[in-house]
Amino acid sequence: MDIADFDFQLPPDQIAQYPAPERDRSRLLVLNRVEGSRRHLLFRDIADILKPDDALVVNDTRVLPARLRSSKSETGGKVELLLIRPQGDRWQALARPAHRLKPDTELTLDEGGWRLRVEEVLGRGRVLVRLIPGKRGGCGTAAGGGSDGSNILHLLEEEGEVPLPPYIRRIPEEADKERYQTVFARQAGAVAAPTAGLHFTDALIRRIRDRGVAVVPILLHVGPGTFEPVRVADPHRHRVEAEYYCVSDEAAAELRARRRAGGRIVAVGTTVVRALETAVDAGGQIRPGSGWTDKFILPPYRFGAVDALVTNFHLPCSSLLLLVAAFAGRPVIMDTYKIALKKGYRFYSYGDAMLIQ
Repeated sequence: MDIADFDFQLPPDQIAQYPAPERDRSRLLVLNRVEGSRRHLLFRDIADILKPDDALVVNDTRVLPARLRSSKSETGGKVELLLIRPQGDRWQALARPAHRLKPDTELTLDEGGWRLRVEEVLGRGRVLVRLIPGKRGGCGTAAGGGSDGSNILHLLEEEGEVPLPPYIRRIPEEADKERYQTVFARQAGAVAAPTAGLHFTDALIRRIRDRGVAVVPILLHVGPGTFEPVRVADPHRHRVEAEYYCVSDEAAAELRARRRAGGRIVAVGTTVVRALETAVDAGGQIRPGSGWTDKFILPPYRFGAVDALVTNFHLPCSSLLLLVAAFAGRPVIMDTYKIALKKGYRFYSYGDAMLIQ
């Protein structure tokens, strides 16, 4: 297997720069992976496809407004930060440009007067930063007290930007604050949306529940590795960056019960697949658990937890495309992508969706 087997040409005008005006009116390509048959519907039609005993598993992570624009306090040089995750009372961040940053470099945010200090340079464009107390006379009032970590969360809510993916070539707009979150978003910690979930509305979820389908939330905080291309010819040499996941006792019990009743586990997005395939045991039983997973799924792979998959159309040569190909088979997926391109489907985060069953 060579990563070139997962390459394709995508016209730039099929990379969605804005979401569909209504979440559930994006397009839905329904793929039967056994028969190879395909149907072309609207996303809201998924409610009529799901079966009463099914479990629809969603990711309830919430995207942090994690992009900050700052300047070096001494020189005024511009530095963009993408805060990734806390490490104690410091935060790991991607910095651009990073090569001129050194420990003790002080950064002032372009808005609001908050200040951060670079405490450690980690390499690969990453740094550890700490909040410097003081925001126009003191951060205690502005941040409501608490640790540096909680103050930084307040900073992000006040000054941070929605971290739209790099292929969305526009400045984030006010509407993105709501539109780049799923209706399931509860637990803040992601730097990218679990985009398959962006197509659901509250009304659509009510229709799905009314059919008897269980809607089961689990958690995986999407990290920057989701955009990392596979840069080696042999995909087996690629490593996926670890992300935090949690499958609760209640979620695991509900999924096991649905399976016993003959229902399917329908994963909404590749993040849900990775979490569930981390939590499933050798006997096919989904167990509760939490921690960090670097699960990398590529062909061939025997799925133990997932029976059907809702997913967007992914980047060529990406770990996400490899996962989808492992689920449906590479020839079927690559042929389906060709059909989607011919029929004008919109790709990537704000694009259209597939249901693979």
